[in-house]
Amino acid sequence: MSQPANPASVQGPESESLDNLENRLQARLSGRVRGLRILVHQCGIVLRGFAHTYYAKQIAQHALMAETTMPILANEIEVS
Repeated sequence: MSQPANPASVQGPESESLDNLENRLQARLSGRVRGLRILVHQCGIVLRGFAHTYYAKQIAQHALMAETTMPILANEIEVS
């Protein structure tokens, strides 16, 4: 697997930082996913965090898809 890119240098389609992208996703998820992290690799994005339901995990993935055109390599949000 490739190494994560430097988050400060990662720009989305709207030229916003990775932190801003995470904040926007958290706002859209209304607390459904705890510890949400977005890891950016050279070939795509990996989602990480914790959720109580598979629905919340799916909502997080679709919210990210609406925010960026980068491919999602994995949704590693743990459901418990």
